[in-house]
Parts: sequence; structure tokens; C-alpha cells
Amino acid sequence: MELQDFLQVVFAVIPAVIVGFVAYSFFKMHTDNEEGRRRYIIHKEAQRAALPLRLQAYERLALFLERIDPGKLLIRLSPQGSNKHDYEDYVISQIEQEYEHNLTQQIYVSAECWNIITTAKNATIQTIRKTNMSERVDSANKFREVMLTDLFEKQSPSSIALAHLKNEVSGLWTD
Repeated sequence: MELQDFLQVVFAVIPAVIVGFVAYSFFKMHTDNEEGRRRYIIHKEAQRAALPLRLQAYERLALFLERIDPGKLLIRLSPQGSNKHDYEDYVISQIEQEYEHNLTQQIYVSAECWNIITTAKNATIQTIRKTNMSERVDSANKFREVMLTDLFEKQSPSSIALAHLKNEVSGLWTD
């Protein structure tokens, strides 16, 4: 009789084990789903809180790009004397100060966007140095004149970077 009793116990326990396994699986699926939902809600809240900061960073970087645009920069910064090298140093130092003032904004934008902004700054400085080395330039006022004239022929690095910045901001609404 022991074998029969043992088989009865086994046949009684197997459905309970199956039901327990199915219940455990459903409970685990439910808790995993709830955890995922909570994470999603927390992520959405964090994005909602960070959006104003990110938009402010994009605004500041757009202002930076506008301020270092050679056309606007040279009109805003008048030469203090006639020495072209002093004026070049002054203009470049203003660009560097603007850049350093906005360094912290890089945490709110993509790495690609920040690289483009840094490249625009460096390209602007390179253009200033290249123009100042030109034989056509013999004074600070002539430097301004030549630089502004050359800008009519090509797009400034700042305007290219600003176009990318605007494109990235428009991407915030599609995420």
C-alpha cells in the first residue's frame, strides 16, 4: 500500500506544483511590468524637468554663436588703436571669454552638437588669424574691412553651427 499512497500523494502534489509555478510566473511578469512602468514614469518626469534646462542651454549656445559670428563680432568690437595684431588678440580673447562662459552648457547638448560649436569657434579664430596675416591688411581698420568683405563670399562657421543647433532643438519635439 505504500506505493499506492505514494502515487496518490505525487498525483495530488503535481497539479499544486504546476498551479504554483504558473502563479509565480504571472506574479513575476506582473511585478516586472510594474517596475518597468514605474521606471518609464520616472524617466518621463526627469525628461520633463530637464527640458527647460536643455532649452536654456540651446538658447545660450545660439547666443554664443551669434556673438562670435565674425560679421557681428567685428561690428560690436571696434579697434582701440591701429595695430592689427593688438586688435586680433582682442577679438580672439573676446571669443575665448564667450566660449569659457558657456562651457557648462555642453552637458545639456549632444556630443556632436558641442563638437560642432567648438569647431565653429576654432574655425572663426583661424579665419581671423588667416585674415590678419594677409598682405592686404596693414591696420586694425583694414583688418575689419577685409574680414567683413570676405564674409560676403562665404558662410560663417557660426551660421553653419547655428543651423545644426536649430536642427537638434527641433529633434527634441520628436523624441
